[in-house]
Amino acid sequence: MNINISFNNTLFSVIGLLLCAFAFISTANEVRLKQPINTHNLVILQYHHVSTQTPNSTSVSPAVFKSHMAFLSQNFTVIDLAEAIEKIQSGQPLPNRSVVITFDDGFKNILDNGHPILEKYQFPYTIFINPSLIGESPHQLTWEQVKQMQPLATFANHTLDHAHLLTKSDNEKTSDWLLRVMQDINQAEEILQTKLGYSKKWLAYPFGEFNRALKEELLSQGYIGFGQQSGAVSAFSDFGALPRFPAAGVYANLDSLETKLKSFAMPVKTIFPLDSQFKMGDSLDSLELLVEDEDVRLAAMACYFKGKTLPIKKAANMITVEINHQLKPGRARINCTAPSNQFSDRFYWYSYPMFTATKDGNFLD
Repeated sequence: MNINISFNNTLFSVIGLLLCAFAFISTANEVRLKQPINTHNLVILQYHHVSTQTPNSTSVSPAVFKSHMAFLSQNFTVIDLAEAIEKIQSGQPLPNRSVVITFDDGFKNILDNGHPILEKYQFPYTIFINPSLIGESPHQLTWEQVKQMQPLATFANHTLDHAHLLTKSDNEKTSDWLLRVMQDINQAEEILQTKLGYSKKWLAYPFGEFNRALKEELLSQGYIGFGQQSGAVSAFSDFGALPRFPAAGVYANLDSLETKLKSFAMPVKTIFPLDSQFKMGDSLDSLELLVEDEDVRLAAMACYFKGKTLPIKKAANMITVEINHQLKPGRARINCTAPSNQFSDRFYWYSYPMFTATKDGNFLD
């Protein structure tokens, strides 16, 4: 009798512990799913030149860049990219209104005109560079200058020499193309390791161009990819092609930039088409997005392409964006936004990029 009682008590204790554990896990999952939106979202800004002597489309003047940084210092928290990625991926909270500053290409005007401003505010930033070009052009940084800009600046991979990664050689198989491209990326990473003493395994795609195969191979080899499509970043984002907001040229206006800086990552669960690379003449009839989050006001979602508002069909959480567009050579993107129910002045943002080659298979600069 005592044995049975002891056994029953033990059984009840085990069941009780299991129930408690289940309740704890359920609660933990519920807490994780209901993490404050504003402390689990990140905006990454993308710059190229800080100069008045360079192409307007990729440039901000020193005066405009200074106004951007002053605005960030008063309204946002600029954090290091490594810290941001670690916290996003591990579910740790970020400071409210967190922002990361990045540059593509190692132009000397970043040191001359941008670095002193960033140094004034002690803003950490990342520059994606092409190791084969460093020190080889009067417009590029030297390795000595790269070292001089640290530790405020972190340097990462932008491929060896900024070629169009999606371009294939004549009769080149997809497997051979992918092997060649990854050899370029890995060689650039090895040079960064040798010259700088560290390897972040972060890659910013030249021209923002990527496809599904490249993105998945990059992830499989332990890299994180960064695109040039718009949007914020959260734990559910695609770490093979994280979005960044361009902040130069026509995108440098602070009024519109403020809206982007306050944006949230759109919780898109599924996307169709899955790939972002197209052939000239391909027809894209629609874009389908499954969006699952009660804070996203789907009834007010709007999508834009080439300055025009696109028709949208909604069925529960499935959004069908009617495009009816024949692809032409170049780069384009569809931007979709929807207001937050919780924060009246903030929007969810999603950008779908499209990369189309010419008839000869080349991609435009």
